[in-house]
Amino acid sequence: MTTSPSDNEIIQSAIKLVQEGLRVTFPVKGYSMLPFIIGSKESVDLVKPENLQVGHVVLAWVEGCRYVVHRIIEINGNQVVLMGDGNIAGVEHCRLDEVAALAINVVTPKGKHHPLYSPWRVRASRLWWRLLPIRRWILAIYRRTWLKIMS
Repeated sequence: MTTSPSDNEIIQSAIKLVQEGLRVTFPVKGYSMLPFIIGSKESVDLVKPENLQVGHVVLAWVEGCRYVVHRIIEINGNQVVLMGDGNIAGVEHCRLDEVAALAINVVTPKGKHHPLYSPWRVRASRLWWRLLPIRRWILAIYRRTWLKIMS
């Protein structure tokens, strides 16, 4: 997800509200979080980031140049490594203080809120991580079938 000036204004407003303790429903763009979050269709509920752990989905300022909504795959002291579920390679880096918000729910186009950390979603995301070597083919099938059906 790259950002334009208007995107940055929206993101900054959302971050300010989250820092004030409010929950913010935030639209997600792109396919980098497939199959768990469908960009341009679904949103996420963001809250203040506390007790961050590997497996959490966060809004973070990465590489000193852009915001992403990606999953934490590693925390080493103050350093955080992120990767989108829909990515097959490449990671982003940030510091803990650059994690602006924690995503807690996926919000469907009909407004239903589904917890990101329900037992089955946690198990599914762990399995998805183990499938990284073959993720390319699974995602290709998913994009050509399920996403077409959903459109």
